[in-house]
Amino acid sequence: MQDEALHLKNVSVVRDGKRIVDRADMDVAADENVAIIGLNGSGKTTLLKLLRGDVYPYYNSEEPYEMTIFGEKRWNIFELRNRMGVVSMDLQDRFAPATKVFEVIGSGFFGSLDVFRGMVLTDDMKELIRLRAAEMGIEDLLQRSIEGLSLGEMRRTLIARALITNPKMLILDEPMTGLDIVMKSKFRRMFDILVDSGVSIIMITHELTDIPLKVERVVMIKDGRIIADGKKDELLTDEKVSELYGENIKVECTNGIYRMYMV
Repeated sequence: MQDEALHLKNVSVVRDGKRIVDRADMDVAADENVAIIGLNGSGKTTLLKLLRGDVYPYYNSEEPYEMTIFGEKRWNIFELRNRMGVVSMDLQDRFAPATKVFEVIGSGFFGSLDVFRGMVLTDDMKELIRLRAAEMGIEDLLQRSIEGLSLGEMRRTLIARALITNPKMLILDEPMTGLDIVMKSKFRRMFDILVDSGVSIIMITHELTDIPLKVERVVMIKDGRIIADGKKDELLTDEKVSELYGENIKVECTNGIYRMYMV
């Protein structure tokens, strides 16, 4: 695949003898935007950890795997994270409550959970922190500690952090969990703007309403296995979504935004 960002073939992740990701095949072009959907516990977040280097594929000499990220089989984990920004629920819980917004965003330069002693922010870095904060609409919060932020403000802070190194790709792990309907709409529009600016998005979610308009490809994962991969309008149907979630589900689409409910 030309300008390939991700290539997985026969890739598994095994934990306690169980395949959390089971022989996954997936290719993502550098300019592609993808939503990975499925139930909680289906293997979506483990797939994210695999892509960002937190876990490694299961090695089986009888079933060899292939995995490349930005065309490389081996990579420096810090260089990888500079090229692939990540926003996840578990990340926001790892920062100390007293950490300031400025420090959270600045920590993205170092792949750390704060700007610690010995880490020097240059004037150019500080200016970029202010720029990313302004883009996210949180420039007035830079000196606030994160313990006083709303959920939406914290997510914007983490997105600014993820964008601080100008990554080619942004991986979003359940980025709208806990947000109200108004904030979800704002976040969808924000992600569409990022796509238009040249940032590719891989979104992991269990809610169809989270999927931005610009994300046109859907990958369905169930019990660790990819069961479907294709165009959004072809896969987000009553039949396919009901199969994915194991329940009788109705899917509706209004102005490109999908919703589902039990029937």
